[in-house]
Amino acid sequence: MKKWQDQLWLAIKYFLIALFLGVIIRGFLLIPIPVTGNSMNQTLKQGDMVLMEKFTKVQRFDVIVFRQDDGTTYIKRVIGLPGETIRYDQDQLYINEERVPENFLTNNQDHDNENTPYTTSFNLRDLIDVDQLPQNEYFVLGDNRRISKDSRSFGTVNSREIMGKARFVYYPISDIKFIH
Repeated sequence: MKKWQDQLWLAIKYFLIALFLGVIIRGFLLIPIPVTGNSMNQTLKQGDMVLMEKFTKVQRFDVIVFRQDDGTTYIKRVIGLPGETIRYDQDQLYINEERVPENFLTNNQDHDNENTPYTTSFNLRDLIDVDQLPQNEYFVLGDNRRISKDSRSFGTVNSREIMGKARFVYYPISDIKFIH
């Protein structure tokens, strides 16, 4: 009888530890986020469920989740970091006047319509009336550039609005992948 009670107590302790770790991981480390809209197609699709983490530093081309002051949550790709100048000219990204390739867009660009730019030409002065991104401000774009509502329409994203980085698609099972 004593051995059975010891095993039951051990199982309960393991269960409580696993539950505690699950709550910590789910609540603070890897947070599930649903994808709504088509602005990140081909990278993410409507209905995908992604895991977001919020413990690593935001870098260029990370896919981030952020909430604007009006409560709207977006998932977009970081193009520009604080202090940088950004411009697009003939479908080419320039950061601090250096050409930067966007290899993640290869599957998105319409190769049948070479005459229509995938990303229209612009510079920061035209969009947000500054030459370089202010401190703690990020410039974000959707990967589906022609339909995306992003920094071209709502301006920069402040670091305090960033909830975390989208890292992994876990649902639907057919779309499981790491986000690059």
